[in-house]
Amino acid sequence: MTSRRAFIAGSVGTGLAVVGGAAFQASAAGDPNTPAAGGSGHVRSVTAITEVYGDGQKFVAVALEYDHDVVDRHLTTSTFTVSGRTVTDVYANRAAERATRGGNGRFVVVELSPDDSGAALWSTGGGGGGGTPPGSPAPTATPTATPSASASAGAAASGPTILTPSATVTQAGTVYTTAGRRYEPDGTALTTDRVVNPVVDDFVQRTFADPVTGESLPYNLFVPRDYNPRKKYPLVLFMHDASVVGAPVLGPLVQGLGAVCWATPEDQARHECFVLAPQYPSVVVEDDYNPTALFDTTINLVEHLTDAYSIDPKRRYTTGQSMGAMMSLGFGIRYTDVFAALYIVAGQWPAEQATPLASKKMWVHVSQGDAKAFPGENAIMQVVEAEGTEIATAAGWDAQFTQAEYAAAVRAIEAQKAPVQYTTYLAGTVSGAGADAGAEHTGTWRYAYTIPGIRDWVFRQSL
Repeated sequence: MTSRRAFIAGSVGTGLAVVGGAAFQASAAGDPNTPAAGGSGHVRSVTAITEVYGDGQKFVAVALEYDHDVVDRHLTTSTFTVSGRTVTDVYANRAAERATRGGNGRFVVVELSPDDSGAALWSTGGGGGGGTPPGSPAPTATPTATPSASASAGAAASGPTILTPSATVTQAGTVYTTAGRRYEPDGTALTTDRVVNPVVDDFVQRTFADPVTGESLPYNLFVPRDYNPRKKYPLVLFMHDASVVGAPVLGPLVQGLGAVCWATPEDQARHECFVLAPQYPSVVVEDDYNPTALFDTTINLVEHLTDAYSIDPKRRYTTGQSMGAMMSLGFGIRYTDVFAALYIVAGQWPAEQATPLASKKMWVHVSQGDAKAFPGENAIMQVVEAEGTEIATAAGWDAQFTQAEYAAAVRAIEAQKAPVQYTTYLAGTVSGAGADAGAEHTGTWRYAYTIPGIRDWVFRQSL
């Protein structure tokens, strides 16, 4: 079955570590033509299913595995209840995954509202990433402070919290099997005992010990499913913002879409590639634009992976948000021959150093309400244009565009046939009325990685 929601709407299914919980044993088979009381006794497992949105990972479904195939057409939203959550859909499926529509199978998928107060699993606890999204649950563990805009480069930080998805599910209505049995509700509350991890589990976690700088850098790496060393593959480097500093290594994969969007089955079908997402243990670059050694370590890691795998050195791309965007700009200035294109989301760099960017292919994306990044990017664009580089621009995008409107806006920019694309969100459209300037900054990346046309543009670039 395919994903129940198209990725271009801004989300993709992911997950975390296995949750400890009760194991469920199927009861002995009885006469298939007679009712069977106690439906919970026929449940073999209860799986939590998560999904990553622009503002982080959320717990959005539970899949119950029965001992016989279940008839889909008898299931309704009143067949199951989930404590503290809103049930939005119930259907049968052949796997513990969400689907566009149900079909008879051993699994019953209970979809949950991502807007519930208990849905959010990613919590920064404040700091440079904008804090916990509205509607997030209270963390099960109190996160320590994360780097703010005034944090010093190189300062270590204990990062944000990744909450463990857990729920209790109760069968409230009759479940019918394809063998003609009826599993009646018995009031037993079952607890999730595992988690489905599509996309996120496709990344491997490693640590790079840099022999040049002496630094160690944890990272996540996605290797194409059908990797063939006789082929050459592109590589996308995603670098997180300062609020993720000090998080568990999975942090860049679950705090938003910047890393996982390139690794979904839909995107891999169009653009098979490696995806690299480092997890920085300390702030790499701040407003003094004097990066730590991890800046160079990141480049050394890219070169190391290029040597270790069949990665095309002419089709390596860098992207990032806030601190990650600053690093991407810095790479474009200091390492001009490493990346074929830069996708910059809400970042800045001193304009007086920006001349080398005039030779780079870039897509720069920022909100007009971003008090720091917007004027900073304007200054860079002036330098690039003064060097004779053409820049494609738009009057201003609305972050709330439909996907059709985004596609049309991307086509209009590309029609200008310029090496640099500069797109901005109208102030207020990423954050809502009355939001502060910080929300204009952090709000940009909630939408910036949901636009397939920009990702397609990236892969058309080469050195």
